[in-house]
Amino acid sequence: MLEFSWPWLFILLPLPLLWRSSRGTIGQALKLKPLVKLAQVSAGNSQQWRQARSWIAAIIWLCLVVAAAEPRWVGEPVQLPQQGRDIMLVIDLSGSMEITDMTWQNRPIDRVGAVQRLTKEFLERRQGDRVGLILFADAAYQLTPLTLDLATVQSMLDEVVVGMAGRRTAIGEGIGLAVKRFNELSSSNKVIVFLSDGASNTGNISPEESLQLAKAANVRIHTVGIGAEQMTQQGIFGPRTVNPSHDLDEPLLQRMAAETGGEYFRARNIEEFRRMYQLLDELEPIERESLSFRPQRSLVHWPLAIALLLSLWLACITINWQEVRQGAR
Repeated sequence: MLEFSWPWLFILLPLPLLWRSSRGTIGQALKLKPLVKLAQVSAGNSQQWRQARSWIAAIIWLCLVVAAAEPRWVGEPVQLPQQGRDIMLVIDLSGSMEITDMTWQNRPIDRVGAVQRLTKEFLERRQGDRVGLILFADAAYQLTPLTLDLATVQSMLDEVVVGMAGRRTAIGEGIGLAVKRFNELSSSNKVIVFLSDGASNTGNISPEESLQLAKAANVRIHTVGIGAEQMTQQGIFGPRTVNPSHDLDEPLLQRMAAETGGEYFRARNIEEFRRMYQLLDELEPIERESLSFRPQRSLVHWPLAIALLLSLWLACITINWQEVRQGAR
């Protein structure tokens, strides 16, 4: 829709009419030679030319008043994404994450592949949250900071491979680094989503120490135990059923969640993995006010351009008209 910043300026539109009605009195008071000469030239013009010139001048005046009122085009309301929570994804990238005990579209995939695919669905629903990504194995490092650019987080996650951070599992390092990053920022809704498939077997900080740091920083931890409980392997003496998750430290993950106000989830397959992320959406809703804005585009340049072009055109025609009259004389 069209709006004006200063609509009251339209009261100036009849000003030329008021000036015209009093032009005779003003003309008698003005004795400057250039003005008198201009009036004589104007009086010599034909009636038709004077009417045309009056209409053009009226349009120019209208354009100037419209420009002074600052017209602008206001678009449809656009919803503003408001920051909800700060979520740090802390993902195990140890050697066991390459175990192929998940199925995606009837095809076997490894654990890290399942994390990459289902985390994409999770991120698509977290518009308005800041999400960061930390990977850990022998040590922990931050792949992306907390950001609203969730497409970049997913792009970086798609490029990770098992072994790029080592082969062992430093759970304490992953939690400790996430808490440290939270402490560097002012945030009231600090959440860690911790995904692991093993037990801590390395690191300079123990899981218990990192848990105490998280509790002191008021960080809520949701933990996820990844991996199937049964899979068939082909051995020397034929196929045999094994438990690929025998190293998973479920008591530790359960305690980390319980002591920080979070939840523990078990993701044995793709269905449980997807359900886990859906439950996280319910546990950590995106709370934001209903804010919107209407994009505005200034239209001042259009009436100004029209007024300028008409003024130049009127000046050119006036000059030509005077030359024609002088030639006729």
